[in-house]
Amino acid sequence: MMWGGFTAEAQILPTKLKITILDETGNIVKGAQVVLYEKKKDYYNEKNPVFTGKTDMKGRVTFKKLKPIAYYVMAKKGKRDNQGGGEVTGKLRAGRVNKNTIVIQ
Repeated sequence: MMWGGFTAEAQILPTKLKITILDETGNIVKGAQVVLYEKKKDYYNEKNPVFTGKTDMKGRVTFKKLKPIAYYVMAKKGKRDNQGGGEVTGKLRAGRVNKNTIVIQ
């Protein structure tokens, strides 16, 4: 279907996930490595990541063009991480910017 020269498919927005990484005192963590996994087993074994990125100066990283599913998130910087926290996003809402905050220790 066309509206003003645009197809319906062009109107669909990609599913995004914006993650903010904080330390245990609530300060932003710049340059943290953030990895997304689709399966719990892969998260615990740190194998088969589907997306990776680093946080910016505001402690944020954004992943684009994601499936609207739940992702397991591993965040690390130096000796600090969220391992054992079992961080899972919950099912992402399609066509939206989904947001999560993760604390590393």
